[in-house]
Amino acid sequence: MRFMFLIHASPESAPTPELMAAMHALAAQEVTAGRMIYDGGLAPAASAKQLRLKSGKFVTLDGPFAETKEVIGGFAIFELPDMAAAEESARRFLELHRQHAPAWEGVCEIRQVAGSQVELIRSGG
Repeated sequence: MRFMFLIHASPESAPTPELMAAMHALAAQEVTAGRMIYDGGLAPAASAKQLRLKSGKFVTLDGPFAETKEVIGGFAIFELPDMAAAEESARRFLELHRQHAPAWEGVCEIRQVAGSQVELIRSGG
């Protein structure tokens, strides 16, 4: 089963160098173990755009977005046996934050990936 982890935090909460080093070490372990498929941090919301479809018309908004109380700061995709394993993996990741950035507050949202059209197309199915 594939799971996507989405890391939500306030726009101001940048990781410390110590936290970054700990996250890179954990990521290396997860990749080596064959559990982490892909990950990435996201550029600040100030450089983002939103394309909205509203009343049949497209509207483009440039970041930063005034109403934003939290942003998605990063993501990872894992291959894990079940939701319990995904929750344990997310707990290990958030533990790094508790150890290396005690003031950090945020959320690791865990979502099962329902399927992939890309994989289906690549396999010729």
